[in-house]
Amino acid sequence: MTFVDFMFESFAERPDQPAVVAPGASCSFGELRDLCDHWAGELDRHGVGAGTVVGLEGEFSPNAIALLLALVERAAIVVPQSNVSRSGRDRKDEIAEVEAYFYVDDRDAVGFERTGRSASHELYAELRRRERPGLVLFSSGTSGDPKAAVHDFTFLLEKFQVRRPALTTLTFLLFDHWGGLNTMLHALSNGGTVVTGRDRSPEGVCELIEQHRVELLPATPTFLNLLLLSGAHRDRDLSSLRIITYGAEPMPESTLERLRQVFGDIKLQQTYGLIEVGVLRSKSREDGSLWVKLGGEGYETRVVDGILEIKTRSTILGYLNAPTPITADGWFITGDAVLQDGEWFRILGRKSELINVGGEKVYPAEVESVIQSMGDVEEATVYGERNPLVGHIVCAKVRASVPVDPSEFAARVRRHCGERLERFKVPVKVEIVEEQQFGDRFKKIRR
Repeated sequence: MTFVDFMFESFAERPDQPAVVAPGASCSFGELRDLCDHWAGELDRHGVGAGTVVGLEGEFSPNAIALLLALVERAAIVVPQSNVSRSGRDRKDEIAEVEAYFYVDDRDAVGFERTGRSASHELYAELRRRERPGLVLFSSGTSGDPKAAVHDFTFLLEKFQVRRPALTTLTFLLFDHWGGLNTMLHALSNGGTVVTGRDRSPEGVCELIEQHRVELLPATPTFLNLLLLSGAHRDRDLSSLRIITYGAEPMPESTLERLRQVFGDIKLQQTYGLIEVGVLRSKSREDGSLWVKLGGEGYETRVVDGILEIKTRSTILGYLNAPTPITADGWFITGDAVLQDGEWFRILGRKSELINVGGEKVYPAEVESVIQSMGDVEEATVYGERNPLVGHIVCAKVRASVPVDPSEFAARVRRHCGERLERFKVPVKVEIVEEQQFGDRFKKIRR
């Protein structure tokens, strides 16, 4: 039984074309196919068989990608981990019951070890019964243990069997993020070159785009805001860029408008995905619009009490360490609050991040967008704080792009919001900070 033969067929059509360009090593499609065969032999040598739970640490280098594909073909259960972000790694390995580990370093060298664990979770037993490859992804929760979502990998792979345009693509999102894996699988299955780099700063990313004539940049709104503020796009030739996609967190409307002004000739496309269901096909209503059509073949959507629900074959089997998130009739409750206009949706934010001010709903992204429209604001993070009178108040942490007097600048922020927002949405507390408000994944760190 083969699970990625459709990718191998694509590789065979273009053996001499560049497949992967990475700092430590690069390879053609023919060489990538040979690496997959090599690692299949190494899996035999190390006794890694179907159903083995295997941690795979790396980024998008030739050996990391080939190992991933070889493990999928072996029907192993893969737990990808990034060598950029190691936060909470030991606990994640314990939750996932990782039995063996491959480590791929920045030079594309590979190490292997056995952990001494034996994986016996009932979801793993189900994958072994099906004789299917598995994928374990972790939520990015900020409190308590992250949830470990278990997929039947074959369902996630189905959408890549339909050929799409081949684009030279930058892998900005990380190796342990479904958005990053989705980007890589989409590019390679269609014969596009995957470009990755160690420097994910705006300057480093723009250099990669210029050097390798990148056509598709998938990124987070936080990164795109930093790119605009840095001015790095003005110092490099980005004429090859055709599409910028954004997702993983809400896009502030003010940031999207600035992107549209600066990159007017480039298609701006919102993406939507979750570790529990994969990445849905999406279509923005128009460039510069936060309204998006979601779904595509194999996906159904509905809205229940303002919350988006999704039904698809690629929904997870369940969590290793949490109750099932799936309704009795098979719908996954996303936790994302949305507005709906016919077939179009606008993502407001996570229900868990909602700030309830005296019964009025405040979504942080709306307030952040207003604050970030100020010319001398670099970042803004909005959150709720408990209050005995109204339940919660709106608070904001703001980082300025120029030296400011904190008390005077905080007052300016409140005035700016007061002129543009309903009174209950205006931050009561504004803290001027110097530290950055995002992590290794270029997503806001919320309180």
